[in-house]
Amino acid sequence: MSDRDLCTGLIRLHVLHHAATAPIYGQEMMEELSHHGYRLSPGTLYPMLHGLEMKGYLKSSRGRNGKVTRRTCRLSVKGQRALQGAKARVGELFGDLFDDAPV
Repeated sequence: MSDRDLCTGLIRLHVLHHAATAPIYGQEMMEELSHHGYRLSPGTLYPMLHGLEMKGYLKSSRGRNGKVTRRTCRLSVKGQRALQGAKARVGELFGDLFDDAPV
């Protein structure tokens, strides 16, 4: 298993977190994730966003911004519930991980 395999779930949660606070779009998320050290290509991120939408966690819409047509995503009700549950689980798991960590 690669480090990337361990992080993909965290990246999905990060995307849902941002979609909960404001509409998101792909390029913006690639830039946001790069600030945290994740370098995702469009060929990785866009299928991930589509998958989250297909599972019902995100809802997308198309809009124009000048000459640019952009698909933005918002967190759905199902996504809100999933994010809340995931935050609780992540907090519990990370608590265990960091309680045992050497100082």
